[in-house]
Amino acid sequence: MPFTLGPRAAQAGYRIASFETLGSTNAEALSRARAGEGGPLWVVAAEQTQGRGRRGRAWSTSKGNLAASLLITSALAPGEAATLGFVAALALDEAIRLCAPGLDIALKWPNDVLSGGGKLAGILLESERTQGQLRVVVGIGVNVASAPDDVAVPAVSLAGLGRRVRPEDLFVALSDAWVDFHAIWDGGAGVAKLRNLWLARAAGIGQPVSISVGDEIVRGVFETLDERGRLIVRMADKREIAVAAGDVHFGQVRTVRKAEAR
Repeated sequence: MPFTLGPRAAQAGYRIASFETLGSTNAEALSRARAGEGGPLWVVAAEQTQGRGRRGRAWSTSKGNLAASLLITSALAPGEAATLGFVAALALDEAIRLCAPGLDIALKWPNDVLSGGGKLAGILLESERTQGQLRVVVGIGVNVASAPDDVAVPAVSLAGLGRRVRPEDLFVALSDAWVDFHAIWDGGAGVAKLRNLWLARAAGIGQPVSISVGDEIVRGVFETLDERGRLIVRMADKREIAVAAGDVHFGQVRTVRKAEAR
């Protein structure tokens, strides 16, 4: 069954390209961007055979799951456009809550949705400057029917958590929720409000955290996010460190490097 947009997304002018099988929805969206497509266009597939996550890691999307990428054009610089990650995370959180009411979920910095002790969904933002304009692709993968077992981070699925959800229904909810949170984002003017909404749904605030940054570890307490979406960690000596990117693990590990003193 082909995927369809939610009514608010369709009314807002979003379009959709629906596939039964695709190598990568992000790769397809980027290919279309290079050919002149500016969006807003959702690329959605029932099965993704060459999907990827952060740092080029493989992330399979078997049939019954959801793989979707949104292509849009942004007038912002890449660093500012990265705040669209707030929009994606909150829209995904909202869609899952709507389709699986009562499920305990939380947002994990920088790009995951957690439930039942494992990763339920992930987000990958990519951008390229094409024909003088910044094209941004927001990739979203949700383990609806099954979870991969060949990944470093434990993964869970909605079905495995006792929730029967159709990926088509989840996408309808996601496309509409994106419209709502994108309106709050308002070209970057609403980032502060989205940051507060994200923090209200976040995992691990106030808890010990270890962040893999390159080949070393930042260790401390997860305090908050700053206005640029960087994770603020309070060190044992009370210094605060702003981390722009890294792999987060709740709990203590070793020492620090490559973080930015605040």
